[in-house]
Formats: sequence, C-alpha cells, structure tokens
Amino acid sequence: MYKRKLPMHLECGLHLFMEVMNGKWKPNLIWYIHSGVKRPGELHRRLPKVSRRLLDTQLKQLAEQGIIRKTKFEQKLAKVEYELTALGQTLIPVIEVTARWGETHREALESLFQSPGVEQQ
Repeated sequence: MYKRKLPMHLECGLHLFMEVMNGKWKPNLIWYIHSGVKRPGELHRRLPKVSRRLLDTQLKQLAEQGIIRKTKFEQKLAKVEYELTALGQTLIPVIEVTARWGETHREALESLFQSPGVEQQ
C-alpha cells in the first residue's frame, strides 16, 4: 500500500481541492460517473489509455474521499457500480468551467502541446 512521503498541506481550500483531484484521471472519472457510466469496465472503455490498476486505485481514492459511492452486488458474477455522492455532485460545475476554459483557449494551448514526444488524444 502506498504511504505518503511528504505531509499534506491543507492550509487553504485550494490545497484541499488539489488533494481530492490529485490524479490524472480523476476529473474524467467523476465526469463519466456523473454522465451515467457506472461500471468499472465501462469506465475503462471510456479511458482506454489508463491501466486497470490505476483506474481501480483512483476509484478507491475517490470513494475514500467521499466523492463517489461504490456499491457491490452480491450475485453469482460479482458486480460493482459507482455513483457520485452529494459532495461529488458539487465538483461538476468546477469540471464544466475547467473544460470550458480549455475549449476557449484551445488554439493557444494546442500549439504548446504539438511538440515531438507529446502524445495527442
């Protein structure tokens, strides 16, 4: 299990926010769960570049932080579904604003990321 090497700095709301969103795929996971994608396999299909292990780790972290809720269904074939909690729902406007910012500044930003060695999605 991962043990944090450096202490968390939680002096302000920005640091708290960054602790929750710390993970390359977390905003995408929150958005897809909000959009109705509930099963781990579906999430993995939406994010094929993420390893299943990393996906599971970030889903677990979001659940531990109270952003999503994991429901296990006891049946012959194991089934797991995720949904946003009330706290997780409050992140949707933040993700929407962030996405709009990226779209608004796409032209200026894309040229920065067109250099060799930067993978385009």
